Amino acid sequence: MRKQIAAANWKMNLTIQQGEQLIDDILAIPHDIKDNQEVIFAVPAPYLAMAQQKLRNKENVFVAAQNVYSKKSGAYTGEISVDMLSSLAVQYVVIGHSERREYFNESNAFLAEKVNICLDNNIHPIFCCGEALAIREAGTQNEFVASQLKESLYHLSADQIRRIVIAYEPIWAIGTGKTASSAQAQEMHAFIRTSLTDQYGANTANSISILYGGSVKAANAAEIFSQPDVDGGLVGGASLNAEEFASIINALQ
Repeated sequence: MRKQIAAANWKMNLTIQQGEQLIDDILAIPHDIKDNQEVIFAVPAPYLAMAQQKLRNKENVFVAAQNVYSKKSGAYTGEISVDMLSSLAVQYVVIGHSERREYFNESNAFLAEKVNICLDNNIHPIFCCGEALAIREAGTQNEFVASQLKESLYHLSADQIRRIVIAYEPIWAIGTGKTASSAQAQEMHAFIRTSLTDQYGANTANSISILYGGSVKAANAAEIFSQPDVDGGLVGGASLNAEEFASIINALQ
């Protein structure tokens, strides 16, 4: 059974004191995380040690980094290595978020290098993919997402790709005033799973969690998560509110 996941992406928000309080507030709200479910906190790099300390004894709750570099070490001022993450026992890292692609020009080939170094060092990538508004309006979203998967992931073996979490971000539905329906989310998630099936077979495809990253909030989480190929959410703004994110955790199937 593939994991159902509620992943919080704090992005570049909160002071460390605010982050500590947010984790405390979320943990204080009753929630029942089942064996097939995980909660992941993707926090800013300076807060990784704090988050690990706060969550170290929590069952099925993990910390993720928001970024990692493609080299093990060296003269790369300001970057974060897999060894740094491993030394903090970080098990997940977000790779290929739309903001990293747009603002920092991260290519599919560069993201493939990041995926490789993470897997080689026992860190699970949360690999983001998704199309912008112009691509959606042109009706070429399937081809675009297929290229992202092919160029960054499909060099992997079946055993390797089973260690990946995929997050679909409909960039056109984030901050544009447009809304992606649960049916639209399911449509793309089903396409991604079909693509995985074509590449790796149904058993592997059905073992990979695919998260939805399009403005998930407490009000729509249950409906979105009820879709057969949606395995949870990568949550941005709503993860900065304790009650909102706790409700999203409780909406996992």
